[in-house]
Amino acid sequence: MRQGFDNDKYIALQAERIRSRISQFGGKLYLEFGGKLFDDYHAARVLPGFEPDSKIRMLKQLADDVEIVVVINANDIEKSKLRGDLGITYDDDVLRLMDIFQGMGFLVGSVVVTHYAGQPDADAFRRRLATLGIRNYLHYPIAGYPYDIDHIVSDEGFGRNDYVETSRPLVVVTAPGPGSGKMATCLSQLYHEHKRGIAAGYAKYETFPIWNLPLKHPVNIAYEAATVDLDDVNTIDPFHLDAYGETTVNYNRDVETFPVLKAMMERISGTSPYQSPTDMGVNMAGLAIVDDDAVREAAKREIVRRYFQTAVEVRRTGTGEDQVEKLELLMNQAGVSAGHSPARSAALLKEETTGGPAGAMVLPDGSVVTGKTSTLLGAASSLMMNALKGVAGVDSEIDVISDAAIEPICRLKTDCLHSTNPRLHSDETLIALSISSATDPLAARLIEHVEDLRGCDAFFSVIISSTDEKIYRTLGINVCCEPKYEQHRYYHK
Repeated sequence: MRQGFDNDKYIALQAERIRSRISQFGGKLYLEFGGKLFDDYHAARVLPGFEPDSKIRMLKQLADDVEIVVVINANDIEKSKLRGDLGITYDDDVLRLMDIFQGMGFLVGSVVVTHYAGQPDADAFRRRLATLGIRNYLHYPIAGYPYDIDHIVSDEGFGRNDYVETSRPLVVVTAPGPGSGKMATCLSQLYHEHKRGIAAGYAKYETFPIWNLPLKHPVNIAYEAATVDLDDVNTIDPFHLDAYGETTVNYNRDVETFPVLKAMMERISGTSPYQSPTDMGVNMAGLAIVDDDAVREAAKREIVRRYFQTAVEVRRTGTGEDQVEKLELLMNQAGVSAGHSPARSAALLKEETTGGPAGAMVLPDGSVVTGKTSTLLGAASSLMMNALKGVAGVDSEIDVISDAAIEPICRLKTDCLHSTNPRLHSDETLIALSISSATDPLAARLIEHVEDLRGCDAFFSVIISSTDEKIYRTLGINVCCEPKYEQHRYYHK
């Protein structure tokens, strides 16, 4: 993929920006981290050259000054809310995040349970944290939040919350997902620090939308596509335009809440350091774009991916048609259609000519390979093998895994494991290929090129199994499907 983003420049600019903001507030900064601290694959897709772990690598430059506070909403604990991408509950994800941060050498100071109102499951989680030796604090619902400033910024509002003890200049406040109460936690801490005579400030780190790109730039439209379920809408920041005469981009929720946030900060410390939501941000991603055409094209592909992912989800659940309609509008704004990727037309043509489900993939050199359903391999497995042959320079007609090696696995699936589908999934195909590589140099050659498929676009003419989809995503392949099932039935795995 053509690179459009200078990752090293971004890390250097971002670290310096945060250091500057710490100094601005006298040596203590609460930094609300939106989005993912690591594994930010959306950013990597729309800003080719951005590394998924860029933000955490940037923080490593400041590691001695960083303390991480993880925030979780007690109501999310009570509802056993799941992370859709991982399939684990928010409370389990808190522990997962803490393990990862500590494994990277960061100090994880504590956990804050927000919106606490005596929820039994929240109490159980706090006992679990205590057993693990993790400090935890309670923040409570505040009547009239966020509009009753007099009550919020008082001993009965923020003052009722536990004061979170921190020891580092940069306190990164993060959470398993949205709605956890990160901003309120930061503001509550500012209130308590001010009461104690400690100088401290607040800033927000959101990668998207990128404030210094045009409102309708494909990268910013891709952010709307990614958050279509949250009803986030990019907008011109009217406060920044009024204060500085400069046009910048923010999103609706920050613009709507800014007057209240500014009033809170003025009540806490007597004055607000910010005149606009854009002022609050520290994101420097826009300044690290080195090829605008490359990031525009990458963002357009992402918008189309989001369209198909959402359309498939509607087919699976029967809900969310309004999101599909919104994504169609976003595609129109970006000047793209459902057929933007050549993989789609190739997959649909392959299905038409073979009479069965098919797939196609755009390889790193721009060529397109296809895969069809056979008696032994599903479309996802066939495409995986042909793609590996393509990047390894192996003739597509050569059978790298013999039928004699595949057939016993198929019999095992049907005779012993009672599967109704004898064909190999892509994970089973990779295992068979790996076993063959012990004695077959050609199979070993294909295994060596698995990583070359990372970042490639794949498209299937039907909705593939969750097993195949998971393997493709694990390998970093961007997979989309036509929103239809191979068979007409009511239950699909």
